[in-house]
Amino acid sequence: MPPSTPRVRIQGTVRNESYGFEKIEGKLVKKVREHVYDRILARDVVRIIFFLPHDHHHLITGVAHALDSYLRAIDGHPGALSEYTCCWWESFKLTETSWDRIRETLEPKEPRFFEDYEPHDARFAEKDGADPYFTLFGEQGNGYSFRYHARLPWREPHPLSVSVLSATLPTEYLEEHGVQHVRELAMTMASRLPFATGHAGLALYLWHPIYDQLDHLRTELFRHPGFDVRAASHFDGMGTQVDGIHWMNFLGPPILSVLGGAASLRARLHSPTTSVQELVGERAVITLGDTPEAGDTTQGQTLPAYRELARLLEPHLEPFPWGYLARQSPSVEEELRRWWRRFLD
Repeated sequence: MPPSTPRVRIQGTVRNESYGFEKIEGKLVKKVREHVYDRILARDVVRIIFFLPHDHHHLITGVAHALDSYLRAIDGHPGALSEYTCCWWESFKLTETSWDRIRETLEPKEPRFFEDYEPHDARFAEKDGADPYFTLFGEQGNGYSFRYHARLPWREPHPLSVSVLSATLPTEYLEEHGVQHVRELAMTMASRLPFATGHAGLALYLWHPIYDQLDHLRTELFRHPGFDVRAASHFDGMGTQVDGIHWMNFLGPPILSVLGGAASLRARLHSPTTSVQELVGERAVITLGDTPEAGDTTQGQTLPAYRELARLLEPHLEPFPWGYLARQSPSVEEELRRWWRRFLD
């Protein structure tokens, strides 16, 4: 990774509340306790993410392969992952029992459609394996994470409903192991996943949503357009849309065929740093340069290859994802809209 790649580490204060009861003069009284602690609110990472328009039982093999590939890649980094959440279990330290629970979610089960549940049982669907998800992460701010959340299995799923798998690595990992190593990890994770779209590249891992941190991040966002801040999840209804332009851009059906396939993309993209690689299963990956770039608008580094791909993919790009902000702060929405179109305007 180029030594000029900026570090973004924003420290801040987090406040939350917990509730309990205390016996006072023989009566139970509800008590509210405020917890205040410092943590990293934003940090630079490499993010790898895939949007998968399939139910969990079709994804088990590919997700297990992606997880094993990620774990092999971070072997030798003690403490990279130390905590987890899994289905209905709360956040706990990773132990052998924890891994048993995670692996259990990746065991084949007879699929059960969500509409088959009685209303009073639907909230327990995750316990039956109908709503599997897990998250692995390390000490706060260390940059390592692996997340998977399957969509609910309806007989006729909504066209925008997708399962989502993502992973992050600290940028220090990129420096230590090299760009080719990270690229190979992304390709290996992708190899058995039936993705519609996906990407890998520089991103900011945010503790709070971007619109709550804009005052802290404004300078970095508009100076370094290569940093992504869209942490899309299965709740966002990505469907087959493309969530922006990144270093590595994975395209599968149906978008790739609409665009004419890998050969057509190769003929329409002229930047000397852009490569288009055809993958098995009518899929392709477009890579914008030998290494992920943050760019620097103050130095005239506007990432022209990213801008070229944005113009080509514009009809397929996800619409502005934060539109509801208009009701809260039109000025914040205007700034974020400008950032969202940073490669198009």
